[in-house]
Amino acid sequence: MITKKTDKELAFLHDLFVAPDWGERFAELIDQHLKVPAEGKALYVSIGTGGHAIAIRERSRKLEMTCVDERSEFLELAQAKATAANQELDFRQSSLDSFPLDDNQYDLVIGEASLVARERVRDMFKEMVRVAATGARVALTLTTSSSFGEFFSIFWEALHNCEVVDLESKVEQLITALPTVTDVEAMAEDLGLDEVESWTRIEEFDYESGDQFLKSPLVSEFLMEDWLACVPDSLRNKVSTEISRLINEERHEAEFGLSVKATLVVGRKALTH
Repeated sequence: MITKKTDKELAFLHDLFVAPDWGERFAELIDQHLKVPAEGKALYVSIGTGGHAIAIRERSRKLEMTCVDERSEFLELAQAKATAANQELDFRQSSLDSFPLDDNQYDLVIGEASLVARERVRDMFKEMVRVAATGARVALTLTTSSSFGEFFSIFWEALHNCEVVDLESKVEQLITALPTVTDVEAMAEDLGLDEVESWTRIEEFDYESGDQFLKSPLVSEFLMEDWLACVPDSLRNKVSTEISRLINEERHEAEFGLSVKATLVVGRKALTH
């Protein structure tokens, strides 16, 4: 029986296992392609446990950094890390869909949406643009189309083998819910950004067995809940067991690789917006 983790446990799992690997891949995209102003006001949305926001503040000590997340336990851990690093950041708990912040005030806005539910990304991005100052850069990271293809193929086969009927369309929805890079660029322009650019890297996460894959905190606590949402609770253990078996069968003694298209889109808030 699967025991649901508390928010505090999730925060520690994220900090220990997700941020140093998954989170670091998206942080590297930002560091490589986004010029951070030496001073002014910056906003970081969906900070997780704060490691990247703190690192940016350490490099730009005159930058006033506000950090938003909707999970209080994550913010508490981020605040403790900032204090230990002797960095002053303003941490605020807020919904990702509606920030309690004034319009047009930040010189840089960064959002990390790689683990944000797909249906919420546009509203989060819209809020990021709203609070950005005219001419400010707005940057969003997320996963894009073709990510997780290896898993979705196995998931579909596992459902078929377990005779869980009429869910093929749900797997298709998981696949098509991931936007293309072109979709994300068009969304940025539609929300009021000019000079839109994007960068994408294929990242691979390797697992030695199906069991290791399913027990990975990234998968078990931050990805699988969404993927298995369409499966009745009474059948989830059966489907998970079949997923593990298929991974072991298909990897042929090699590692099972989960590939992800990590994407960064950056634009400048238009003068007329």
